[in-house]
Amino acid sequence: MNAPSLAMAAPAHPPLRVLTFLHSFEPGGVERVALRLHHAWRASGVDARLVMGRTAGAMRREWPGLQPEVLGSEAIPSAHWETLWMILHLPGAIRRIRPDVLFCAGNSYTIVAVMMRLLLGKACPPVAAKISNDLARADLPALARPFYRAWLRIQGRMLTRVVGMAPPMRAEIAALMQAPAERIAIIDDPSLDEADIQRLSAARVAAVPKGPGKRFLAIGRLAAQKNFGLLLDAFARMAGPDDRLAIAGEGGERAKLEAQVKRLCLEGKVRLPGHVSPLDSELAAADALVLSSSYEGVPAVVAEALAAGLPVVSTRCSVSMDDMLGQGRFGVLVPVGDAAALANAMVDIAHLQFDVNAAREQARRFTVEIASHRYLALMEGLARV
Repeated sequence: MNAPSLAMAAPAHPPLRVLTFLHSFEPGGVERVALRLHHAWRASGVDARLVMGRTAGAMRREWPGLQPEVLGSEAIPSAHWETLWMILHLPGAIRRIRPDVLFCAGNSYTIVAVMMRLLLGKACPPVAAKISNDLARADLPALARPFYRAWLRIQGRMLTRVVGMAPPMRAEIAALMQAPAERIAIIDDPSLDEADIQRLSAARVAAVPKGPGKRFLAIGRLAAQKNFGLLLDAFARMAGPDDRLAIAGEGGERAKLEAQVKRLCLEGKVRLPGHVSPLDSELAAADALVLSSSYEGVPAVVAEALAAGLPVVSTRCSVSMDDMLGQGRFGVLVPVGDAAALANAMVDIAHLQFDVNAAREQARRFTVEIASHRYLALMEGLARV
């Protein structure tokens, strides 16, 4: 008869349970990165849960296999008050799912995260909150800035861990949110995966040779933050007869931008193709990406452009832009809101000594293969506290 084993097998720990909350599948960089991370976590065995206020949105077809839990009833229209809708319904989902960690995907969701801490108290799981936008927000009216800065300090106290998307954000978070150093983490934003880099590179190689003129591409929601009106003004200043501009995205400012195109006599030179996915053909056909935003965090479109082998013209809309563009190796930066400087940079970008291979290596910093594991290590630490 065999002797009984003296060592008992250690009980297996249940997988980490992470709850990500999003308003919808409406296109946005914050939401796209959150869905990418959620998918990667599930693939690695994490008990990753996704809850949404509604399942509408153009990105739904990009993620056909995702089955989010819907907060409340989709029969009740909630798009116009989606933040309040989430604050009202998310506590019940948290109590039911009992996650180890809440993942707050970006700045637009931090008010929800702070309210969960207030409403649930000690029953609220730790919150890992990604800072997805510039914190300085110089675009705000002077009267609004003191209130905004106070709100940042509240977030710095209430959020368990604050995650910046590139190294330069560490000092910005410490100064403006006044979060202690031990509660600040830096994880490069996962706007790509390795397959994206390979696909974008191949599309660029296979692209049909362009005709005369320069081809500029802008990507983003047609919203005030992106300041596409500034881009149209800049393009009108510099465009030659054969130059073309495409602005890929959808949003509430479409009618305003279309009217500006007509006013500037740019019909036939400017396209507004709407939400485009994938962006391979647009990136392959362009000579440069142009970012005209008033403020950004670490723009996913810049990483995509670098992966596609495109130089970038951008406003200095984020503390991280110099870092992303390799201190000038991969693009040109101009002051925010300066149409003349943006126009000059769009002319000058053709003369940049641009290294395509180095740009693609820079893009590899921003892959989900790297970031998903770093987030999980961070969240495992939070769950053990």
